[in-house]
Amino acid sequence: MLAGLFLSLPTAADHLGPVPSPLLAGEQAVAIRAERVILRPGEELENGTILIERGRIVAIGKDLAVPEGARVIEGAVACAGFIDPWSSLGLDPSSAADSNSTPGTRSIDALDPWHRVHERQEALRGGVTAARIQLGRTSPFAGIGALVQTDEGSKPVVVLEDACMAGSVGITRSGRSPDVFDRVSEVDRLIGALEKGKRYREAQIDFRKELEKWLKAITEKTTELEKDFKKAKKDREKEEKDAKEKAKEFKEKKYKEDKKPRRTRPDPDDEAMARAVEGELPLVVEVHRASEIRRLLEKTEPFERLRLVIAGGTEALSFAKELVVRKIPVIVYPTPLGVGRADEYEAHDPALAGELARAGVRVLIGSGGGANARELRFLAALAVGHGLDHDQALAAITTAPAQVFDASARIGALAPGCSGDVLVFDGDPLDTRSGLRFVVAHGLVVVQ
Repeated sequence: MLAGLFLSLPTAADHLGPVPSPLLAGEQAVAIRAERVILRPGEELENGTILIERGRIVAIGKDLAVPEGARVIEGAVACAGFIDPWSSLGLDPSSAADSNSTPGTRSIDALDPWHRVHERQEALRGGVTAARIQLGRTSPFAGIGALVQTDEGSKPVVVLEDACMAGSVGITRSGRSPDVFDRVSEVDRLIGALEKGKRYREAQIDFRKELEKWLKAITEKTTELEKDFKKAKKDREKEEKDAKEKAKEFKEKKYKEDKKPRRTRPDPDDEAMARAVEGELPLVVEVHRASEIRRLLEKTEPFERLRLVIAGGTEALSFAKELVVRKIPVIVYPTPLGVGRADEYEAHDPALAGELARAGVRVLIGSGGGANARELRFLAALAVGHGLDHDQALAAITTAPAQVFDASARIGALAPGCSGDVLVFDGDPLDTRSGLRFVVAHGLVVVQ
């Protein structure tokens, strides 16, 4: 199941962590000893110990004192739990395939704790301890994705409700590819929504400025009236007396207050797109063909704060230079591994990840938007077999997704303060011959 909490991440070192506090009744610390502790890809500790209490890592180092009663786990290699950055694990099936979602639709609302529990259990057995879940697989606007932590519990707990905005271009449920003009118009429709979101945010900013100005004017006028109250009262009495003596009607002067600024009408779709425009959330767009990628890059360039992420990117290699300059990551799906797709890209090139990485593009590896997260490790291993550097492949399913989706202070690496998600292997994590002996999710040994 899906559960978990994330905490802050200090920098890892050879011996890190505060003095563990006393555990409450029924709690058990977990100490993991490994010949190789992969703190993050490219940074390792030999013969290290990881100490986990209350669901988080409290210390990492050599020769750590293990609390009395702690469960001790030993293995050859320990690393952080894997993160699937492109998944629908745990979502209601109809929502996962919804083609009518809007930018404001929230994936977390479609999370079903009772749907195919075995899929989440299999994901855990494959070492996947967290996933970015996204509904609206075939919708131009897939709404707001969520980051969740897989667990064996019975009730899902959300880690990040708002992990990203998402959409797609040229993806159909029928498998029939729209013509090039329709596909380009889909890109333009997405850009139109971004521009509308930008105007919406600008209107909100203008309203706040006008409101602040209005409140200041009201305050100044009130202070002025209070200061001149006695004089104003005498003037009023004199004017009233003069009018009476001249048998004229007395008309009292009324203070006319400036009109209060009108607030922008709330719109969840515009608000969602505004958050993407301002870079508050990354925008993940599934796009494959060169024509749409070219159009997407061209039209999004004016949005300076936009954090674009390409999913799929089958023909993205031609644009590697621009992707590097604009720091746009690509989530690749090396192969469907028998999972059918309703589009013309059923056979993804497993060499794409390596080619993009060698060109300098940041690469993430995902399971393709389905519920088959259990294959994530083998997808990464496949990418290594087709030219992707080992550490880059491991980063593609650990640190890179955590960084792209604003969770690097919480998951994706082993350090004090991180969620206690640790995998223990009897060999290298990306060697398919290595056995996954233990999976610790949020401090609980869920697979052994």
